[in-house]
Amino acid sequence: MLEKLLQKLQITTLNEMQNAALEAIAQKNDVMVLSPTGSGKTLAFLLPIVEKLNHQIKGVQAIVVVPSRELAMQIDQVFRQLQSGYKITCCYGGHSTKVERGSLSAVPAIIVATPGRLAYHIRAGNFDVSSVKTLVLDEFDKSLELGFEDDMAEIVSSLFKLEQKVLTSATQLADFPAFLELQQLKTLNFLNDTEAIPDIKTVILQSKSKEKFNILMDVLYRSKEGQSLVFCNHRDAVERITLMLAERGIVNGVYHGGLVQQDREKALFKFRNGTYHILVTTDLASRGLDIPEIETVIHYQIPHTLDAFVHRNGRTARMKASGKAYLLLSEEETIPPYLKEYEFTDAIVETHEITLKATEWLTFYIAGGKKDKLSKIDIAGLLHKKGGLSKDEVGLIAVYDQMSYVAVKREKAKEVLKKVIQEKIKGKRYKMGIDE
Repeated sequence: MLEKLLQKLQITTLNEMQNAALEAIAQKNDVMVLSPTGSGKTLAFLLPIVEKLNHQIKGVQAIVVVPSRELAMQIDQVFRQLQSGYKITCCYGGHSTKVERGSLSAVPAIIVATPGRLAYHIRAGNFDVSSVKTLVLDEFDKSLELGFEDDMAEIVSSLFKLEQKVLTSATQLADFPAFLELQQLKTLNFLNDTEAIPDIKTVILQSKSKEKFNILMDVLYRSKEGQSLVFCNHRDAVERITLMLAERGIVNGVYHGGLVQQDREKALFKFRNGTYHILVTTDLASRGLDIPEIETVIHYQIPHTLDAFVHRNGRTARMKASGKAYLLLSEEETIPPYLKEYEFTDAIVETHEITLKATEWLTFYIAGGKKDKLSKIDIAGLLHKKGGLSKDEVGLIAVYDQMSYVAVKREKAKEVLKKVIQEKIKGKRYKMGIDE
């Protein structure tokens, strides 16, 4: 069965950590998987869980608890790609509880959920917990850090038929909360695996004033050919920087916890599909998100801890690639004591005329999604058959609950929109447009 699942993902081999997790989770001991960000922990626990699912059991068999809605949706997407024949339901804050109750009534084999929303469904009796045998606490340390300990304690105490707990983390934990009641814990520690250490060069740039925006412009000029993540510590800083960039005509995206879910989904999709190459964000984007091929990480504000620094950098140099991380300092700031290896470079203080060339793609929106039974195939069919686009002129497609987005070649976008805007999908006409 494993071979068939890997074929669905177009993967030929698993890495050492994934193979070790597959073997350990196949047993009934509790398992702790410690492995760096970007090393493939999602498959490490999903594959053995799918192999243990039983078609004869009609209830929920496994639950995956995650710290963020984005990670929940990412795991949901990976599971669906496996085409295992089992149903999964995704539950998270900001999502319709009515829709989730409906999905839970047609009992799934797996639930992936954020702690607060899962605790709500358990309290409401929206699914039978008696058949749940496996619990995964993915990015367990992050959930604790975000204050979900009470919800997780409630969840664990409610699952009275549990046979196995699987925890994952990208950082070493000093101890575990008592509510876990771990039995014969087997720890797989790959945090010191030299093969998993990303090839990241850290460069420090220091401004000669209190303001760092000019050196940010310098770094963006150096990195103009690739994708860049700009990290700030607070939402107000994110909003300020993204506005300053926009005022200079630099297209960029913004991502933080204060955005409504639809705007967060759209921002990540447009960054992934290349509509813009710069995303300004808080640490919310440092873990658990599928944003590959990031060449440059920019720490506009100094991370408070080494762990935060490492997780931010984990967005680049993934899958043994190389990357670069810039730490920007004002004249009043000093190099954080946790930084041991770095290169110090003088910033070019002249103002660059950064005319980042127009991106190759634009994003179409369609005001319909999963609730309307729309699929990626439906959207691709519309653009190919009615819009006249070839396969390589249609990029990434994402279908969410109420909205869908698709990347279209920039030079074709307006022409195609005119062709399809009055067309129907599955007999229904949807509002469509270009999201600049």
